[in-house]
Amino acid sequence: MSKEDIDYMEFVTPYTKKDKLLRLLWTIVWNLLARPFPRSSCMPWKRMLLRLFGAKMSSTSKVYASAKIYKPWHLTMKDHATIGDDVDCYNAAPVTIGINATISQGTFLCTASHDIESQHHEQTEKPIVIGDRAWVAAHAYIGPGVTVGEGAVVGATASVYKDVEPWTVVGGNPSKVLKRRVINK
Repeated sequence: MSKEDIDYMEFVTPYTKKDKLLRLLWTIVWNLLARPFPRSSCMPWKRMLLRLFGAKMSSTSKVYASAKIYKPWHLTMKDHATIGDDVDCYNAAPVTIGINATISQGTFLCTASHDIESQHHEQTEKPIVIGDRAWVAAHAYIGPGVTVGEGAVVGATASVYKDVEPWTVVGGNPSKVLKRRVINK
């Protein structure tokens, strides 16, 4: 198919007017009522705002104010789960973060992509699951449909496009298994 054969005007957004309105309202609320507060202060207030927009949050989970949550109604955070500073959680599909799991600063959780084999380039969406006791280190990328297994570690700046087995350490772009994670104490 040549470039001339594609009608770019046929692209249709997957988002309804209601979706867009909720996103706009959410963005205004988070930016005015959560982002101004320092990094770790007012966590109960931030959890309340997220819950107000449909997030399923444990009373011990933490989301730092500089994090961006695209659709809070697609976010589930279990006990002691943390989303750090400047994390971009583009959760067009559900994102689940397990018990004691940490998403470090600058990480990008991306549940959406586009169908590159379609002339209309439709958006595709797949959920992300971060297992209990997993750690996604700074500035990593987690792609659509990825499950990071229990206790796994994703190294800083890694790009993860496939599932990460439990208790493994991965790094690089694309990520590769570096070793097994062993807890000595």
